Amino acid sequence: MDVIVVGGGIVGTSAAFHLTKKGVSTALVDASHPGQATAAGTGIVHPWPFPWDSPADQGFKTAAAAHYPRLMAELVQDGHDPGFEVVGGLSVDREGDDAGFELLSTLSRRPEFATMGRVERLAPGEPRERFPLVPAEYGGVHVEGMARVNGHAARTSLFHAAEERGLRYYKGDARLLWNGERVRGVRVGSEELTATTVIVAAGAWSADLLAVAGVEVGVRPVRGQSTHFALPGRTTRAWPVVRFGERDYFVSATASDRVVTGGTWEPEAGFDHRVTASGLLGNLSTALEVLPDLAESTVVETRVGFRPGTHDGAQLLGPTERLPGVLVATGLGSQGLTFGPFQGTVAARLAMGEDPGLDLSAFVPDRTQQPS
Repeated sequence: MDVIVVGGGIVGTSAAFHLTKKGVSTALVDASHPGQATAAGTGIVHPWPFPWDSPADQGFKTAAAAHYPRLMAELVQDGHDPGFEVVGGLSVDREGDDAGFELLSTLSRRPEFATMGRVERLAPGEPRERFPLVPAEYGGVHVEGMARVNGHAARTSLFHAAEERGLRYYKGDARLLWNGERVRGVRVGSEELTATTVIVAAGAWSADLLAVAGVEVGVRPVRGQSTHFALPGRTTRAWPVVRFGERDYFVSATASDRVVTGGTWEPEAGFDHRVTASGLLGNLSTALEVLPDLAESTVVETRVGFRPGTHDGAQLLGPTERLPGVLVATGLGSQGLTFGPFQGTVAARLAMGEDPGLDLSAFVPDRTQQPS
């Protein structure tokens, strides 16, 4: 076997898809932990960089913005629906201020932001015409190219497309096979799988996997609880995604009659996979504050996911000096569904010895650990 990918979320399945597409002998190992972030995300896709991002982030996000629609279209052509729809996005503001129009409009005119599409200023009342739950006093900005993706569907599409190309799948906890000099594969239960390269894309669980050789990476679980609401008799599928600018709070439609509101951010919760009273109260209170018309909706469920957060907010992507044979791809925090498919692509390129086409020096996975 050439490559083993550990982690069956959006990053790992993307890496597996791109590897098998090139004919690389690949296995995917997934423990299917409760709380995998891919299935719990709100699915809002806004992949463009901002001027305040670091040069490394700008390069990565610009490439990701171009890659995303191509990958989604490829999956559709392959007969797999990834649950991706360009529905547009609103950035709204109660006070009727700029809501980011000048910045977004300026960016959209650059060639590398072509996928952003048209940026339009909306007068008070106009956002409500597009997303009927937005209070009438809100004005805002409409960004044509913003999209929505179903994390479970996207992950499943990538997995099945890779499986059709020869991917081998193993369910269970992986342990790196470390001989003191190099990682030569993984152990799953009583079975040893050997490979030249192991891609660790296990999200918030990546740190424990890499600790085999005393390698510390600054990734930890950040619990997020996101509440889903049903609106019987309403058709929400064509509604855009919405950002309430004054609170940096997001809302998205997820099915024919449902919306999901932005989740909690709980970095101290560890892997506690519970819907808590405080989390649900916070979600309901904030949702009704920004969208009072949700008061008569049905609370369907609250999903819990563990986002892979990092100590400095930057992703982990690339090889580790102390573990030859390992590539790490994780640490995207709340932006996994937006940038995970491209992160997996870059990891696949590295595993195949290809030029990633990007400066990855800022994303060195073990940058928190000083050489001895």
